[in-house]
Amino acid sequence: METVKVSKKYQVVIPESIRKEAGIKPGDKMIALSKHKILHYIPVRSLKDTKGMTPGLNTKDLRDETDPA
Repeated sequence: METVKVSKKYQVVIPESIRKEAGIKPGDKMIALSKHKILHYIPVRSLKDTKGMTPGLNTKDLRDETDPA
């Protein structure tokens, strides 16, 4: 876990190790959201780029079959 500091412009630098692990590059877009006062930054990826991100994920019973959509 790394600590970052918020600048006067409310900016933070994403540590290099986290950028590398997440594959974040300059110019990438991120979704920013807050849930229960916890900040989440999620890289925006194309559907093509997300293929294979979670190898071994078991999708059985993932969707509620009573959901009409």
